[in-house]
Amino acid sequence: MSDQKDRTVVDGDQVRVNYIGRFADGSVFDSSEGHEPLEFTVGVGQVIAGFDQAVIGLRQGESRKVVVSHEDGYGAHLPEMVAEVERHLIPDHDKLVLGSMLEVSLEDGQSLEVQVVEISDDSVVLDGNHPLAGKELHFEIALLEFA
Repeated sequence: MSDQKDRTVVDGDQVRVNYIGRFADGSVFDSSEGHEPLEFTVGVGQVIAGFDQAVIGLRQGESRKVVVSHEDGYGAHLPEMVAEVERHLIPDHDKLVLGSMLEVSLEDGQSLEVQVVEISDDSVVLDGNHPLAGKELHFEIALLEFA
């Protein structure tokens, strides 16, 4: 049997990785630093497609830097997911904070998490897109081990 270090990642493997996610300007939006490594099964949709693809072919102990387009990340930023709402219609509207997340109920009974992106005296702009939608994401990924 071959040594684990010679094995490369393929779809279906369960892996443990450390990672740092940055925007193009270098600012960090997410990292496993200070947390448990990320463990996931490759190719089953537990992580964004670009992250999945980035670990394919890595060997234990190897790392890789990749740039993930919004198509392989969190998708495009859709204008139809942004809505302006009268401020008085939001519970605790006097405590709203720019950037905070709210859960709203949709007409079909489902709920959606939205971000407060603009606040005025009379209205609030809510964005239902994922906060990373439409963004190019830069990852450094290190394969620690096969889980």
